Amino acid sequence: MSRIEKDVIISVLIIAVKEEKVMDIYLVRHGQTEWNEERRYQGWKNSNLTAKGREDSKNLAQSLSHTKFDEMYSSPLGRAMETARYIKMGREIEIVPYDPFKEMNFGEWEGMLDKDVKVLYPEEHFNFWNKPHLFKPFGGETFGGLRERVRSGLTELIETANGEKILVVTHTFVIKSILSIVKDYTIDEFWSPPFLHSTCLTVLRVDEENIETIVEGDISHLD
Repeated sequence: MSRIEKDVIISVLIIAVKEEKVMDIYLVRHGQTEWNEERRYQGWKNSNLTAKGREDSKNLAQSLSHTKFDEMYSSPLGRAMETARYIKMGREIEIVPYDPFKEMNFGEWEGMLDKDVKVLYPEEHFNFWNKPHLFKPFGGETFGGLRERVRSGLTELIETANGEKILVVTHTFVIKSILSIVKDYTIDEFWSPPFLHSTCLTVLRVDEENIETIVEGDISHLD
C-alpha cells in the first residue's frame, strides 16, 4: 500500500467519526479452541473452546469487569460469540453479530491439519506464512481481499457505533488486517509483531484527527 493510499483509508475512517467524538475499540481474539490446539485451519468453520479457552476468557472478562462498554460486537462464528458471552458477564447489552469481522476464509484448507496442508500445498503453505502477498487461495480469500473486507467493516463500525467504548470479539487475521491498515503495513508485512495469543486485547483509539493503537496483543490477564 502506498502512503497516498494509506492516507486516504485513514481519512475515510476519521471522517466516519462524529465531531469531537473519541472512541476506544477493544479488539479481542477469541479463546483457544479444539482446532487451535490440534493446529487445524478453522476459517469460517468452527470448533468449541477448550477448557483453557473458557478459563482464559473468564480471566479476560474479570480484567474488563469495570470497563463500561457502550456496545458489544462479535464475529458470528461460535468461538467468538462464546468468548463475547463470557466478557458480557452481567451487562445488559446485546452482542451484535458482525459479519465483516469473520475470520479469513481458508477455502479447501478449512478443517485440515497444518502438517497436511504443508505436504499437499507446499508452495502456497510457504507463501501463506512467509510471503502473504503471493498467496493464492484454494477456494478462499486472498490477504488483500480480506483486508478490503475488514477495512470496509471498520469504516462502517466507526460510522455507526454509538458510545465511547466498543467491544469487538474477532479473530487473528481480522486484527492483523486492522493493524496493517492503522500501522501502514503492506501485505508482505502482514505477520509483523505482535503475536496475537488467544484472548489477547488490542485497543484502537479513534478521534476526529487520528486512529492509533494504544494497546497491542495484551495478555496481562493471563499472568
